[in-house]
Amino acid sequence: MTATVPAADQAAPDGAPATGLPPGSSPWQLARRELGRRPAVRVSLAVVTLFVLMALTAPWLGALGGWAPDEFDKTAVDPYLGGLPIGSFGGISADHWLGVEPVTGRDLFARVVHGAQVSLLIAFAATAIVVLAGTAAGIAAGYFGGRTDAVLSRLMDLTMSFPSLIFMIAMLSVAKDVNRIVLMTAVIGLFGWPGVARVVRGQTLSLKHREYVDAARVGGSGPWRILTREVLPGVMGPVIAYTTLLVPGMISTEAALSYLGVGVRPPTPSWGQMIAESVAFYETDPMYFVIPSAFLFLAVLAFTLLGDALRDILDPRGGRT
Repeated sequence: MTATVPAADQAAPDGAPATGLPPGSSPWQLARRELGRRPAVRVSLAVVTLFVLMALTAPWLGALGGWAPDEFDKTAVDPYLGGLPIGSFGGISADHWLGVEPVTGRDLFARVVHGAQVSLLIAFAATAIVVLAGTAAGIAAGYFGGRTDAVLSRLMDLTMSFPSLIFMIAMLSVAKDVNRIVLMTAVIGLFGWPGVARVVRGQTLSLKHREYVDAARVGGSGPWRILTREVLPGVMGPVIAYTTLLVPGMISTEAALSYLGVGVRPPTPSWGQMIAESVAFYETDPMYFVIPSAFLFLAVLAFTLLGDALRDILDPRGGRT
């Protein structure tokens, strides 16, 4: 007598995870079902949600703490000790929940939550530019082929071979009277799209000769309809996974540029900028270095773990290569 294996436990074809979802389920349904089964990923998702809410509510959180990010509190620092915070652990108290900045006395809680707003705004906006441009270029190159593929592929190679960090530093150093957040978003996005484009191009090449695409073509559908209705849904899984993995890289890039002094300018707070300023006080006030570094570390780690999980779920073959 042959035992019957439940549908939810049957292995999916081509190395995909067994989900128990009906065929044709969207990537979001697949991701939601699988993420709910992994405790570590649920913790990462909770941390990511917390950071996003912190960024969205930064003005209200800062007001709740009672201090603006650029407001000085000279009573919280000791002028006879070089401006070091008064009290233990960097001046942590009922008035300053995470302590204060040496010399100026600015509230670290207010600066950290506003720094989250700046860092995540730049990271999400740059990621959106990268994903939109990369998806459009990859689908066009993979579907149309020929000269279109050759031109876009050479453009991808040229952009990826360019010393992007040096160019970012040069551009941000030269540009003076511009909105630094907009400029950083544009410059970071400029060099990130080829990675997405290559992934999407490979997926499109494998999809454009599938039966349902050929049927749509024979049925009289134009290229635009085929690309948006048939090809794009097929590449959304890897794109979603890749997008989540892009965010921590964007956060790190923004922090690195701000650390080097070419990112956002004071008094606008940024985690990278705060870490750079804290280097001079790491022996006398280590909490000034630890707090923004801990927030940056947790944000990057949470987004990375969530992105790895989504890649394993939505693009299992890509995760093994």
